[in-house]
Amino acid sequence: MNIAINGKTAADRAVDKSTQRLIPFLLLMYVLAFLDRANVGFAKQALHDVVGISDAAFAFGASVFFIAYVLLEIPSNLAMYKVGARAWMCRIMVTWGLVSASPMFVQGSTSFYTVRFILGACEAGFFPGVILYLTYWFPDRTRAKVMGLFYFGAPLAFMFGSPLSGYLLHFDGVFGLHGYQWMFMLEGLAATAVGVWAFFYLDDSPADARWLDIEEKSELFTVLQAEQSAKMSHGPHSLGSALTDRTVLYFGLIFFLIQMGVSVVVFYLPTFVGKLLGTGPNAIVGFVVAIPWTCALIATFIVPRWAARRNRLAFFGSASLLVAAIAMFISAGASPLLSMIALCLAVAGLWAVQPIFWSMLTNYLGGMAAVSGVAMVNTIGNIGNFVSPNVKTWADANFASSVAGLILLSGVVVLAALLFVGARRSSQPAVARPVQT
Repeated sequence: MNIAINGKTAADRAVDKSTQRLIPFLLLMYVLAFLDRANVGFAKQALHDVVGISDAAFAFGASVFFIAYVLLEIPSNLAMYKVGARAWMCRIMVTWGLVSASPMFVQGSTSFYTVRFILGACEAGFFPGVILYLTYWFPDRTRAKVMGLFYFGAPLAFMFGSPLSGYLLHFDGVFGLHGYQWMFMLEGLAATAVGVWAFFYLDDSPADARWLDIEEKSELFTVLQAEQSAKMSHGPHSLGSALTDRTVLYFGLIFFLIQMGVSVVVFYLPTFVGKLLGTGPNAIVGFVVAIPWTCALIATFIVPRWAARRNRLAFFGSASLLVAAIAMFISAGASPLLSMIALCLAVAGLWAVQPIFWSMLTNYLGGMAAVSGVAMVNTIGNIGNFVSPNVKTWADANFASSVAGLILLSGVVVLAALLFVGARRSSQPAVARPVQT
C-alpha cells in the first residue's frame, strides 16, 4: 500500500534518502577523478627540470591518457553491469589512485607515456558508470536535479583542487622528495582510500540498501521497473542495438559539440584572466578564475531543477547552450569587464546543460541499452575534447586572430543548441508518474 507521509510517498522518501546518502559520496569521487587527471599540469616544469621530459613529450604523455580512456569506456560499463557498482567503482578508484601516484617514480619519457596510458585505462568508465548507477536509484523526473548536484564535482575540483596541487608543490625537499612527488603520492593515495571506502559504503541497488525500509524499496522498484519497461518497449533494448540506434548517435553528436565548447572555454579561461589582469599564472589569477566556476555551481544547481520541475528539459538545455554561445562570442571582442561577465555566463551555460543532457538520454535508454548507450555517447563526446583545441589553433592561425577559434566554436555551440531542440521527444520521461522533488 502506497501511503503518503507528510505529502511524500514511499518512492519520494526513497529518492530523498538516496540523494542524501549517495550524491555527496559520488561527488567526492568525481572531485578526486578530476584532480588526479589534471594534476599532471602542475608537475610540468618539475618533470622537465628533474626528469628531462621535453614539452613535446609532456604534451603527448598528457594526451595519451584519453586514448585508453576512450577505448575502454564501453567495456568498463559492461563490467560494472556484470559485477555490480560497489565492486567495480572500488576497482576503478583503487587502481586509478595507485597509478595516479606512480608518476612520482617516472625516469623518462617512456615511463611517463606508460603511466599516463595505464591511468586512462584505470579511470575509463568512471563517469558513464556513475551516470548508469544513478538510473538504478532515481526515477526519470528526479534525475536532472540529482545529476545537477553530481556535476558540482568539476567546478569544485577547479576551484579547490588546483590550489591544493599548487600547495603540495611547496613540499619540495621534505624527506628527500620533490614537491611534485608529494603531490602525486598524496592525491593518488586519497583516491585509493576513497575507493576502499566505496566498497563498504555503496550498495549495488535499492534492494541491497539497509537504509531504505521495505515499503520504500518496493515502491521505488515499482516506479523504476515501469519506466524501464516503457523505455525498452519503444527504444533499443540490447547492447548492440544501442550502439547503432539513431537517437543514441544523435545524442552522441550533440555531446560531441557540447564538449568542443566546454574544452575551448576551459582552455581559454586562465589565459584570458591572465591577460585581463596583465600577469602570468599566480594566486590572484586562480582566485579570479574561481568566479566563473562559482557561477557554474549556481547554474548546475538551479537550471536542472527548473527544467525537471517544469518538465521542459529540451527547452532549458537549448536555452543554456544559446546563452553560452552568445556569451562566448561577446567575450571575444568586448571590454575586459564585459568579457569576464560573458565568460561567467558561458561556463555556467555549458555546465548547466550537461546534467539535463544526461537526464534526457537516460530517460530514453533502459536495460542493457543504457549500459552501452551511455558509455558510447560519452566516448563520442570525449573525441570532441581532442578536436576542439586543434580547431581553435587552426582558426587562430588562418585568421591571424587569437579569438578566431573562440568565435568559430561559439558557432559550434549554437549548432548544439539547435540539435538539442530536435531531441525533445526523447527527453520526455517514459512513464509520466510524478515523484515530488
